Amino acid sequence: MSFIDSLKEKFKQRDDKAVYLSGFRKSKDSFSGSLNEMSFHFTGVNDAFLEQLTIVLLESDIGIETADLICNKLREKASAYSTVTFKWAMNFLLEIMKEIYEEIPDTEIQYNPEGTTVILLEGVNGSGKTTTAAKLASMYCKQGKSVAFTAADTFRAGAIDQLAEWGERLNVPCIKGLPQGDPSAAIVDGCRYAKDHSIDILLCDTAGRLQNKVSLMNELSKMNRVAGREIAGAPHNTWLVLDATTGQNGLSQAEIFNQSTNLSGIILTKMDGTAKGGIIIAIKHKLHIPVLFIGLGEHPEDLRPFDLDSYLYSISEGMENG
Repeated sequence: MSFIDSLKEKFKQRDDKAVYLSGFRKSKDSFSGSLNEMSFHFTGVNDAFLEQLTIVLLESDIGIETADLICNKLREKASAYSTVTFKWAMNFLLEIMKEIYEEIPDTEIQYNPEGTTVILLEGVNGSGKTTTAAKLASMYCKQGKSVAFTAADTFRAGAIDQLAEWGERLNVPCIKGLPQGDPSAAIVDGCRYAKDHSIDILLCDTAGRLQNKVSLMNELSKMNRVAGREIAGAPHNTWLVLDATTGQNGLSQAEIFNQSTNLSGIILTKMDGTAKGGIIIAIKHKLHIPVLFIGLGEHPEDLRPFDLDSYLYSISEGMENG
């Protein structure tokens, strides 16, 4: 069985097939469509083929460094065979993408066995951070966990009210920071509320300003410190929310935040709105930070735990018939 066929067999067993296929439709149409166009002129894994492949990879926002690595690995893999068909070149391509993503093992989500698990959500304005907090709350509530919000994004106009409104809809308490106030004070209040009320998951919507990297670093460092004073081991997870439609700019944001704080995971929102699904491979290859969740639509259930095999199949659907 070819690698693509094995991906298809695994994918058929999932109960969220429709969400993945719908969410990655634009990426599939661009990535798989461009590759299938190349099949008409395929004469082997040669310089001309690899040059065109590099263009397709760059158009999917994989980035030049990762694209070069993929092409070099593909050339090496193909050199072990006297001839390689286009279908097998595509099998090798997806295998290599999987290998690159899995080169550094993913860190698992950390849960506090002794009490509240504190999760800091970071990200620039417009990334979908507050809406993602609501979707995560919905997910954890469905798992039977008690959840609370801390509205610590005190500098963005309307952010506190927006999260409080989500709290009312979801019946999740929201501990509010003061507008233009100290975000760390809101974190302290949230942690104390969570301890007093035996909350399982505390989701902290934090400030996301990038105008001054030094200020950002100091702000995030302080939030980490005060959380740890209130609850042992907190924050247990620090997740960056990135807008997938920003592509390589999102990768630059991730690099800045990773320098300022200890990121343990990435949440990519608005994947359904972009044709540049290759950013997932670029993030893992360059930053070694796992993609934990992906936003594949507007509904709460469209925030899906990231599955590498389902992602690879969704962006290449139809290539197994090439």
